[in-house]
Amino acid sequence: MPVSTDTEPVLEARRVSKRFPGVLALDQVSCALMPGEVHALVGENGAGKSTLIKVLTGVYRPDGGELRYRGEPVSFTSPLHAQRSGISTIYQEVNLVPMMSVARNLLLGREPRNRLGVIDTGEMNARAERMLAEYGVHTDVRRPLRSLGVGAQQMVALARAVSIDARVIVMDEPTSSLEPREVETLFGVVHELRRRGLAVVYVSHRMEELYRLCDRVTVLRDGRLVHTGPLAELERLELISLMLGRDLTDTPAPRSAGRRFAATASAPPSEGSLTGTATLALASPEASPEASSEADPEPEATGRGNGTRHGATNGVRNGTGRGDVPAVEARGLTRRHLLHDVSVTVRPGEVVGLGGLLGAGRSETAKAIVGALPLDAGEVIVAGTPLRRRTTTAAIRAGVSLLPEDRKAEGIVPTLSVRENIALAALPRLSRAGIVSDERIDRIVDAFMRRLRIKAASPHQRVSELSGGNQQKVLLARWLAVQPKVLLLDEPTRGIDVGAKAEVRALIDELAEEGLGVLLISSDLQELVDGSDRVVVLREGAVVGERARARRSPSRRSWRRSRPTPAAPTRACREKESTMPERSPLRPLCGDEWISPSAPCAARRTGKKRGGA
Repeated sequence: MPVSTDTEPVLEARRVSKRFPGVLALDQVSCALMPGEVHALVGENGAGKSTLIKVLTGVYRPDGGELRYRGEPVSFTSPLHAQRSGISTIYQEVNLVPMMSVARNLLLGREPRNRLGVIDTGEMNARAERMLAEYGVHTDVRRPLRSLGVGAQQMVALARAVSIDARVIVMDEPTSSLEPREVETLFGVVHELRRRGLAVVYVSHRMEELYRLCDRVTVLRDGRLVHTGPLAELERLELISLMLGRDLTDTPAPRSAGRRFAATASAPPSEGSLTGTATLALASPEASPEASSEADPEPEATGRGNGTRHGATNGVRNGTGRGDVPAVEARGLTRRHLLHDVSVTVRPGEVVGLGGLLGAGRSETAKAIVGALPLDAGEVIVAGTPLRRRTTTAAIRAGVSLLPEDRKAEGIVPTLSVRENIALAALPRLSRAGIVSDERIDRIVDAFMRRLRIKAASPHQRVSELSGGNQQKVLLARWLAVQPKVLLLDEPTRGIDVGAKAEVRALIDELAEEGLGVLLISSDLQELVDGSDRVVVLREGAVVGERARARRSPSRRSWRRSRPTPAAPTRACREKESTMPERSPLRPLCGDEWISPSAPCAARRTGKKRGGA
């Protein structure tokens, strides 16, 4: 890929630092953007990528170091100042005005006016239609932006950013909500911007995109610069190792297509890790010699009759045991212009993928099941009991929870803390006679923050100050805290790094093993196929096909088979366990550790007791 021979950076950060209360977000980070190059900015969630972008674009002012633009020192006082100087940004979360029309959003501040100085609405709409047509988007530009899906809104944001006369364009996870056709359109735009001599900052967790588009890469970890240089000189595992701070080059290659993600982004085995030992064992049979040498035990023999997703003896597969009664069943869901007789069934311990293009009705189906979308016809049955009231409150009480696609608009409460966001949905369960126990909240919040590796200065930090991936984990913790029977996940890995993505996928597997039904919606076709037992395909709001996994994948329980018989819980463990709901997916097992059922603590792994009676 050609890189400009111009030796003068168009935008440069020199030893930039940025502090927040209790957190050093950037620690003397340097980065230079050359004209005519696509520069990748990568790192784990919480590494400082978003903070650096906001410093470069005038959202934050650095506490140390300096910025240089076109060879001169500069201090952007606002995003508008940066934009007028020639720096345009496409944020991961669409940063437009939802109540305004599509056309107004595209030309906001640059509206065409007639001789009297009044906005020429006809010319504005015609210009907006021409702009969107270049990106393959055909819609009524008079519609409010909020009426479009997240992917279409992202294309509007892209068209707006490119239409501004800019020298630097920052793209923060631009493909996270796009379909393959739209991704190809975006790639064509990026190539054209490079040809025109613009500098592009490209932030993505998708390795294939980085190696296809980018010339150079800057890697951040824990707010520090760890590498910068030509991307072509780094192998993918080397790049991931730099991001995670761990050497992954010796990790065995995966043998199962259904577990490809585990080999490249899993953490090394560690006590209390959700994904450590389990993920490595899933990645390759050789990772656990003892496990690979033993036969897969029957569910009845292990006392887990709720079924493993890929086992041949699974009740979900053969229609026995818990698989007889679906965890949730949607019948004939119909909403004018959105859904047409959609039926979906999810059984306990089963992950059902919901596929289709943007606008096919995937998110609408999930919202209809959870009561967030009024229906003209159809019914929802949870564990054999029909939902009489089609409200989100009734659905949550029945055991159905939804992790929404747009976490900014429909998920997090940005003005509340991490602690308050996690505990929000579980408050009725944590109160007695209307009085909420702060101690119980603190224990549950601490458990989920540690086990989901939520990076925050403290539980009391505002959730809006976290990275997008950590905000996603906060939402996941919120809904796991209410102990659902069914979890509807709408783009759960959108905008999170490779390490966090593997953790979320492994957690979905663990929850399914414990009997939770999961409906998985993803624009990543490989993720959908690899992570699901069945895939239901939608087109134009109707079910057009359904496919089950054709062959058995290695059992997800294989990593457990080498463990000795677990030790009995200690007295301290039993006391802590009383503070959590009975069906907790992150229940305490021993001592002071709070553990996922699929990731036992050291005492249980060794069969020894520690502390207590």
